[in-house]
Amino acid sequence: MKSIMTILFALSTTNGLLAQSADSSKYFKSFDGTQIHYQVKGDGFPILLVHGFVVNGESWKRTMLYKDLLASGYQVIVVDLRGNGKSDRPHHESAYLKDAEANDLMQLISFLKIKRYAVVGYSRGAIITSRLLVLDQRVTKAVLGGMGSAFTDPEWPRRLMFYRALSGEPVPELEGFIKYVKESGLDQRSLALMQYGQPSTSDAELSKNVKPVLVICGDKDEDNGSSEALFKMIPHAQYKRPPGDHNNTVRTAEFSNEVLTFLNEK
Repeated sequence: MKSIMTILFALSTTNGLLAQSADSSKYFKSFDGTQIHYQVKGDGFPILLVHGFVVNGESWKRTMLYKDLLASGYQVIVVDLRGNGKSDRPHHESAYLKDAEANDLMQLISFLKIKRYAVVGYSRGAIITSRLLVLDQRVTKAVLGGMGSAFTDPEWPRRLMFYRALSGEPVPELEGFIKYVKESGLDQRSLALMQYGQPSTSDAELSKNVKPVLVICGDKDEDNGSSEALFKMIPHAQYKRPPGDHNNTVRTAEFSNEVLTFLNEK
């Protein structure tokens, strides 16, 4: 199954909560009370990893990049976006609108008292990363992985198709995907709402970028539009096409090497 992609904020002692569970997982209470699960490892410059659709933060631990970032002395922050993994899964539309996921991440960064950080997003995580690039001045560098230009269209047909299918409408092209969601015990309602509220970042917004960006997409990955077109929208961007398709590129040594080279550049 192919993967799909995948503000004002104030942090005070009254709306931020750190809790510890039996498995040493940490939870942060976000702006609307949603509990967001995250893990932090390492002590160096912070790198936030943003996962894609129908996975969660644990998926990063199966990549070479996660291991290589730690070995290179970075601090790695892994999050389950709302609706995924061990984070809360709200079932109302408003919980996924108005950059809710980006707001969760920005508030977590504030809670951790991080002043500057880089962010790596893959697939749908790259879409959320593009919002951080626009909204959060603390971002120093951003990696948009496994993503083309299609998400810049707020009426992206593929997004709408997934929303319809996850909402229960028969969509023959996605029968296999829906079967996978059900058999895997994933929260179908939350997944539908992620597609419903998924943000877009316009060409005009991207054209104002002043920070280093790496657009990186497997040489056999055309799932989400043209990655070259996305690269051309963004000033100060680099463009890499390591070998692989949408599902496997993120786990490869080639992907990790390209991302580390970019992050290590002064």
